[in-house]
Amino acid sequence: MIEIKGLTKTFGDRLAVDRLSLTIKPGEVLGLIGQNGAGKTTIFRMILNFIDADSGSIHWDGQPISNQDRQQIGFLPEERGLYQKESIEAQVLYLAQLHGMDKASAKAALRDWMNQLAVVGRPEDKVQSLSKGNAQKVQMIAALIFKPRFVILDEPFSGLDPVNAQYFLKAIQRLKEEGAMIIFSSHNMDNVSQISDQVLMLKEGRTVLSGPVEAIRQSYGRTKLTIEAPQYERKDYLAMPGVQAVRPAGNGYLLDLTDESAGPAIFKTVTAQGYIPVFSQQPPTLAEIFQREVTGHE
Repeated sequence: MIEIKGLTKTFGDRLAVDRLSLTIKPGEVLGLIGQNGAGKTTIFRMILNFIDADSGSIHWDGQPISNQDRQQIGFLPEERGLYQKESIEAQVLYLAQLHGMDKASAKAALRDWMNQLAVVGRPEDKVQSLSKGNAQKVQMIAALIFKPRFVILDEPFSGLDPVNAQYFLKAIQRLKEEGAMIIFSSHNMDNVSQISDQVLMLKEGRTVLSGPVEAIRQSYGRTKLTIEAPQYERKDYLAMPGVQAVRPAGNGYLLDLTDESAGPAIFKTVTAQGYIPVFSQQPPTLAEIFQREVTGHE
């Protein structure tokens, strides 16, 4: 288990991370979210001992992280760093061996990972011949090939199209099922919601929200109501008690409610004449919550 308590870091007069505390258990995924400059990468660098914290502690199974522990950490940096003129196989196998894999096992695992992530290329191809997306997959392989117990992924989905992002999500899910502890940062709230057991939201280095994704969403109430009722228009919804905003959504409208308790009365009204195709009352999405907490409005 990874335990971080009271972690603080300043750069000059700027507070980058303010008394951060979090826990990651084996087989658990923590999504770290926040605007650019919120402190996400700084946190990763302190965990990896690239920079020193001003105060606080970082422990793995109750002990400070040792050099031996760091051999079991897989890290995908936001700044990609593959050697362009080296082959995929040469550099991935070299990095795998640094983490204790034998060459034969690493060679077999490389081919398996290339198939899983649908890398367009051969192990003997030079990195410079790969597209940006395929080079990113190779860097992901280098971080995961040795079966790390703890994985740190800094913006792993950056620049990926939805299809390739799904390959990464499946890889993270595979690691989770194998018992790895995973922390990753992302600006894509859909990916964070899809894979995270816990989420931690930062604003200017401070923890704004922390907990299971669904628990956080439910704490805001079911204030988002999607309705498809052909006989009702925007002005009709705005006249209903408890409705504060209405905007088009597909073939219907999305209503923002002042309180979730307004839902039953609206349901009774719009179904008075019979069946309607859609009535869905949900809490805000993680993206809407992020927007609200970081900027003060949706």
